[in-house]
Amino acid sequence: MDSQSNMNESNTFQQAQKVSESQHGNKGQRFIKNSQYFTICIYGIVMVLLSAIIFKCILDIDQTKAWLKQIFTILSPFFLGALIAYILNPMVHMFYQAIDRLFSKTKFRLKHSVHTIIAILITYVIVIGFVVLSVLFVLPEITKNIADFINYIPTGYESLIQLLADLQEQFPTLDIEEISKPLTDMMPNFISYLQSFAANMVPAIYSLSMSITGWIVNLLITVIVSIYMLYDKRRMMRIAWRLIYAFLPRKYISSCHEILSECNRLFSSFVVGKFIDSLIIGILCFILMTLFRFPYTPLISIIVGVTNMIPYFGPFIGAIPGILIILFISPVKAIGFAIMILCLQQFDGLILGPKILGDSTGMKPLWIIFAITVGGSLAGVIGMFLGVPVIAIISYLSDLYLSHRLKKKNISEEMIDNELKNMELDD
Repeated sequence: MDSQSNMNESNTFQQAQKVSESQHGNKGQRFIKNSQYFTICIYGIVMVLLSAIIFKCILDIDQTKAWLKQIFTILSPFFLGALIAYILNPMVHMFYQAIDRLFSKTKFRLKHSVHTIIAILITYVIVIGFVVLSVLFVLPEITKNIADFINYIPTGYESLIQLLADLQEQFPTLDIEEISKPLTDMMPNFISYLQSFAANMVPAIYSLSMSITGWIVNLLITVIVSIYMLYDKRRMMRIAWRLIYAFLPRKYISSCHEILSECNRLFSSFVVGKFIDSLIIGILCFILMTLFRFPYTPLISIIVGVTNMIPYFGPFIGAIPGILIILFISPVKAIGFAIMILCLQQFDGLILGPKILGDSTGMKPLWIIFAITVGGSLAGVIGMFLGVPVIAIISYLSDLYLSHRLKKKNISEEMIDNELKNMELDD
């Protein structure tokens, strides 16, 4: 009996020990740290927070727009500085190489930083010199053209009404009154507006001076930012590539480099090329208008050159104000100016543009019109200009993604083409 009781006690102790170990084991498993579950929780929390922020922004869309506009206004000198640095970078690089070749033939060897400073200095001397000359010589002419045009409006209006009356006498069947009546009704309001504008000139000049002061401060910040970006572009590139190497798997590095290089080519070739193209068109317009003795040459040439930076619609946007301005002086000259602009834009579209730009974006006209429309609605004239390269980059990235998805499904472009041909045959 004693031995049997001892065995029962031993079995009971072993069972109690197993239960205790099981309970402790379960407790240990319950509090084991799992990095995978922790990461999933973090992702879940982030997604919930982002969804809440997006939902809040959509519900209060007016406040979101005001907030984004305020942020853009504050950061606009940095955005413009980056854009200026991006445009001037090829010129800085050209002068850097020229200085390097020049000093390589001598015994003196300069540091990279000294080469960069000299190249930036030469570039900004040329650009600022061009701007100063424009302000000293072109701006007074533009101001004079605007003042002359405003003073000529009553005389031009009378000449236009007289021309319509003569047309009515020569062609009695034409209903000229339908054209002259809106002009007659509109002109007194327009003249009173100009008179009120002249009366309020002093407060307008004060507010304009305050705006110019703020504009000059932003301009100085923009120039400083652009100079810093040009000087420190290697360090900034190094920071960017450190981030890429830190967060991107190594097998994707070469593909990332190719994609970024192509995006840079798309954007820079269009922005820099279109700037050079528009500058040449503006100069040619000035020369031709001077040769043909058209009025308001500096004002109209600048309008044509600036609006030419907008693809497709730019030539029409630039031509219409010039035609309307010259129409007050002479309808015959307005027709001659329209013919001149048409020939100039044909030269730009068929010869000059392809030589400078080539097929820089590779976009179809429908997508270019879409980019101009969306960019113009979001950011005005600058958006119309920058919308094309931005949409070109988005199109390029989308095409890469679609090609990657098709490759994973073992679907080739030839298969899609054959399928489309079969569909056409069925139709």
